[in-house]
Amino acid sequence: MTTTDMPRKVDTGSVRAVSKKRPRGGSGGGLRRAVPATTLLWVLAAVYALPVLWFVLSSFKPAGDLFSLPLTLFPRNPTVSGYEAAWDSANFSQYFINTAIVCVIATILTVGVSCCTGYALAKYDNKWLKAFFVGILATTMLPGEVMLAPLFLVVRDLGLYNSLAGIILPALLTATGCFMFRQFFLTVPDELIEAARIDGARELSIFLRIMVPISRPIMLTLAILSFQWRWNDYIWPLLMLNDPEKFTVQIGIQSLVGAQNINWSVLLGGSVISMIPLIIVFLVFQKYVMNADINAGLKD
Repeated sequence: MTTTDMPRKVDTGSVRAVSKKRPRGGSGGGLRRAVPATTLLWVLAAVYALPVLWFVLSSFKPAGDLFSLPLTLFPRNPTVSGYEAAWDSANFSQYFINTAIVCVIATILTVGVSCCTGYALAKYDNKWLKAFFVGILATTMLPGEVMLAPLFLVVRDLGLYNSLAGIILPALLTATGCFMFRQFFLTVPDELIEAARIDGARELSIFLRIMVPISRPIMLTLAILSFQWRWNDYIWPLLMLNDPEKFTVQIGIQSLVGAQNINWSVLLGGSVISMIPLIIVFLVFQKYVMNADINAGLKD
């Protein structure tokens, strides 16, 4: 047997020393640091959730119990009469159809236009594009109410007054969507585009087959936001529509408010009904946003 074949002695003392030197409190220290942050997040979640919970539970209270003292979180005599009265007093089925048409079409067009604009602003070097981007960002510095009058005149002169198209058209280009896509495409290496050009890909093919697929998380995020914006929009549809058959959900909820008094039970029921599609959309699409790999296709 040679010296190389001899079994090596294990220094048990060094092993014990190494095991003793291992920071036993490492996981405990991380846990101690995580507890305050987690506690703070739970407190903030409770602060935000309590008004929503009170709002939803109050919709199941009779009108006489809403302002009875002492105030209670849970209804003493739960009832769905507010929901029934809200659904019967307003044409919610037609309102849902109108709002769904506006939200779906506007969301698809907003995502498409914002994606194209953001890609052009990020990957093409032109001084006019930079000036255009500054102009887009400048619109965020003005209150939306300031732009209502000129926007109304433009849409009216286009012959789109009292139509769903008049609500959809101004929503095509948003500063938020352009900024989101531009910032994302700036993180995409230019070498990826150059490699595609060397392989003979055209600009449209590069955009549709490379850039659009890797921007899926941004597209889904903007789609959720755009759907929420259009669904909750009240001022613009109120200015553009005067036909009750074309009213959206938010105008329909406003119609539940009486001229002399407000039936809060009916109003709360109608408000909760209007929230259901937004909750469904968020629950369906948020998992795709959270699980999406933003760096897909960009690994070395």
